[in-house]
Amino acid sequence: MGHSAPKIVNPEGIAEEIGALLGSMLIETIDHADELTFIVARDDLANAMIALRDMAHYQQLMEVAGIDYPERPERFEVAYHLLSVTRNHRIRVKVSTDEDTPVPTVTHLWPVAGWLEREVFDMYGVVFDGNTDLRRILTDYGFKGHPQRKDFPLTGYVELRYSEEDKRVVYEPVKLAQDFRSFDFMSPWEGAQYVLPGDEKAAASAAPAAPAAAPTPKVTEKKGVSGAGEPTDSAANKKSEDKA
Repeated sequence: MGHSAPKIVNPEGIAEEIGALLGSMLIETIDHADELTFIVARDDLANAMIALRDMAHYQQLMEVAGIDYPERPERFEVAYHLLSVTRNHRIRVKVSTDEDTPVPTVTHLWPVAGWLEREVFDMYGVVFDGNTDLRRILTDYGFKGHPQRKDFPLTGYVELRYSEEDKRVVYEPVKLAQDFRSFDFMSPWEGAQYVLPGDEKAAASAAPAAPAAAPTPKVTEKKGVSGAGEPTDSAANKKSEDKA
């Protein structure tokens, strides 16, 4: 059975057409899973977007997303998703940058980019040169750090609660009631491949016990010893003497 999503069909020759249109602005073309990605030079981003909008007819900017690769010298990628209504086709345009180098804004081409660039700035710290309203948009006032960076702790740095004393919401350093847990998402039916705390007791109780020694039978090895103890032995000996 095929996938429920409709197959994406790239117009014939579209990659070559866009490659020729972008010219020296294009660094690499990636065709993966029937999706076309064009990596362009950061400084040429605005000119590349103008060419794609006006000459290739990709009229709409649908999304701007950030990606973090901490091991790279330019750790951030900014991905722009464009839609052509006339072609019924989508493409992705990417540029790379680091923590200090700004990316040219495209707000003068698509006003909606104002909010989208603010999201990338808030989550990753990427700066957009020319965006006149580059403020945080998803996190709270005074928030420190950028939550979707790979080196940002999963627990965060602060937590908030409502204070009955102050009658307001207050921020405090994170205090975990227990150590942060790492889940392996293994199947509960198959069981974990390691010993959970307390399981060693079950393993010990399941071990076979050593066989118990056979009880020593009580025997009478000589006359006058019944095996029932001294009082009985004395009484038996007295009766034997009386009979004698």
